[in-house]
Amino acid sequence: MVDVEYFWDPACPFSWITSRWTVNVMEQQPMTVDWRFVSLRIINEHKDYETDFPQGYERVHTRGLELLRVAAAVKAQLGVDAVLPFYTAVGTRIHVEKDPESLDERAGVEAILADLGYPVEPAAAACSTEYDDLIRADSEEALERCGGDVGTPVISFTPPDGPTFFGPVVSRAPTGKEAVDLWNAIALLGTSEHFSELKRSTRARPQFD
Repeated sequence: MVDVEYFWDPACPFSWITSRWTVNVMEQQPMTVDWRFVSLRIINEHKDYETDFPQGYERVHTRGLELLRVAAAVKAQLGVDAVLPFYTAVGTRIHVEKDPESLDERAGVEAILADLGYPVEPAAAACSTEYDDLIRADSEEALERCGGDVGTPVISFTPPDGPTFFGPVVSRAPTGKEAVDLWNAIALLGTSEHFSELKRSTRARPQFD
């Protein structure tokens, strides 16, 4: 039993920001989180990357899948508690340091794992399909809980039967009391069985500081 299931893709900047918000809440309001997987490459596999996405997105989404494979290997071999540090490390490299290409080579991923004090063997999973069925199953479950046609992240409160959201999408991770207040407001809103959507199309650029 966990308090939250957080479905993430390392390629998504908004998933990264919401994950930092989640971490900020965890530091003030302890809760157990299972860091599960939703692959943008898998959920968009029916689309034509040449026409449906800006140039370069196929590589971005494929890199996300490769890193999810490594995360799945880390989770299988080291346990669920090892996943968040790995996500933090690769997310920092991709979104804060702006150096995602360094993770395209096995040596770059091995360096991340070594810096965490983990064995480097999970890096080999990036080029393997061993964990693809698991990642696909997680991705499909995340979309099913939301009703489909969503992106990342997906958050389930008191899973598997509690409220599930795509997002919440924020452009900057709230901190301190604001982080907890906003988190609790979202959780409370989700308890209404009649609530389905709250949205506005205006969106600030992601802020990673």
